[in-house]
Amino acid sequence: MSAAVEHHTEHTVLIDAPPSEVYAVIADVTRWPAAFTPTVHAEVLETVAHDDGTSEELIHLWAQANGEVKDWTSRRTLDPQNLRVGFRQQLSAHPVAAMGGDWFAEPSGDGGTLVRLTHDYRAVDDSPEHREWIARAVESNSTAELARLKDVVENAVADGEEVTFSFEDSVTVAGSAADLFDFVDRADAWEERLPHVARVDFTERPGGVQVLEMDTRAPDGSVHTTRSVRLSLAPDRIVYKQLVLPGLLAAHTGLWTFTETDGGVVATSRHTVTVIPEKVTAVLGADRTLADAKAYVRKALGTNSLATLGLAKAYAESRATLVEAS
Repeated sequence: MSAAVEHHTEHTVLIDAPPSEVYAVIADVTRWPAAFTPTVHAEVLETVAHDDGTSEELIHLWAQANGEVKDWTSRRTLDPQNLRVGFRQQLSAHPVAAMGGDWFAEPSGDGGTLVRLTHDYRAVDDSPEHREWIARAVESNSTAELARLKDVVENAVADGEEVTFSFEDSVTVAGSAADLFDFVDRADAWEERLPHVARVDFTERPGGVQVLEMDTRAPDGSVHTTRSVRLSLAPDRIVYKQLVLPGLLAAHTGLWTFTETDGGVVATSRHTVTVIPEKVTAVLGADRTLADAKAYVRKALGTNSLATLGLAKAYAESRATLVEAS
C-alpha cells in the first residue's frame, strides 16, 4: 500500500499592527478561546524553555471543525525572536492521521504585519472522504482564525478601554464539590432549577462535550437566546463557549470551578467577554459608552452567575445535611 499523500496549505492576512502585538496573541494559546471563533478551550500541559530564547510547550486543544468538537494534543515551538510559532499534533483526532504547520508574523509596509498560517496534513486511510473533510475544516477554521486575529489585534482598544475583559463571582459552600459539579453539569435540569432560565435544549456527546441552547431573562426583563458548547471536565471544571451571542458581544467564554479548601468548597464562575463598540449605542442607547456597556454586561452575567451559584450552594448544602442526618 502506498504512503498517504501529504497535503499543504497556506492562508494569509494583513494586519494593521506591529508584528510583536500579533505574535503575542498567536503565542498565548490560553487567549485563543476568546480570540478565535473555532477554539473552545485550550490548556498548556507542559512548557520547556531553551537557552536560545525559544521554548516548547505541549497543549491540549478543543475546537470546532465542520460542526463537530474535536480535541487533540500538539507540541508547539515558540520563537519570539523570529516571530514564529510551529506546531505538530502529537495525538490527532479522526480523520486526521497527522498535522503540523507554522504561524509567521512578518513585518509588512507601514508598520503592519503579514501573517502566514501554513498546514501540512495526512488523512486516515488517505480516503477521498477524509481528505475532503480535513480540507474543508482547514479552510474554514484558518479563514475564521485569521479574520478574528485581525479584528482582535486591530480593535483591542476603543474609547481608551480594552474591549475584552474578565471577571468572576464566587461563593463558599458547606457541601461537596461533587454535588456542586453535578448541579452545574446537569444543565438539562436548569429550566426547573433556575428562575432566570426560560427554556433549555440540551444534548450530550462523547468526551464530555455538551451543547446547550437556552433562553435567559436579563435583570431588565428582556429574554436572550444563547447557544453554547460546554466541556464537562470532571470532577472540578466545566468550561464553555457561546456560539450564539447577544448583539452586544463578539465573544463570550466561561469557566465553572469547584475547589476544596479548609473553609469549604469555593464555587467560582468566571467570564471573559468581548464587547462590540459599534453596537453599544444601538443596544443600550445613544448616550451610552463602552464603559457603560462593560458595566451592563458585568451586571447581567454576574447576576445570573450568582443566582446559579446560590442555588447550587443550596442544593449541595441540603444534600450535605441529609447525609449528616442519615
